[in-house]
Amino acid sequence: MRHLDVLLVCGSGASSGFMAVSMRKAAKKRGLDIKITARSESEIGGYIDSINVLMIGPHLKYLIDELRQKYEGPDLKVILMKPSYYSLLDGNAALDDLLSATKDF
Repeated sequence: MRHLDVLLVCGSGASSGFMAVSMRKAAKKRGLDIKITARSESEIGGYIDSINVLMIGPHLKYLIDELRQKYEGPDLKVILMKPSYYSLLDGNAALDDLLSATKDF
């Protein structure tokens, strides 16, 4: 697996910030080379050129098709986070989802 630069996005950036902390701890425990940043949905454009994975909060599901059409390609994966781990801020489960979605990436 190559290095991943991940941007987590929610409405204001607060809950994604907590999720990012939880995922960074989980990645560090596993010895993975993953950089995880959290921002608000309105800041995606400013970060899109420096990431290769965009994970969005489940409450932004209505944006997933638009974001995939606009950004997804061979160098960028767009992932909708699952409510099951997002609501619990379960960094291990979120990391598992990220790794599963990017295994061929």
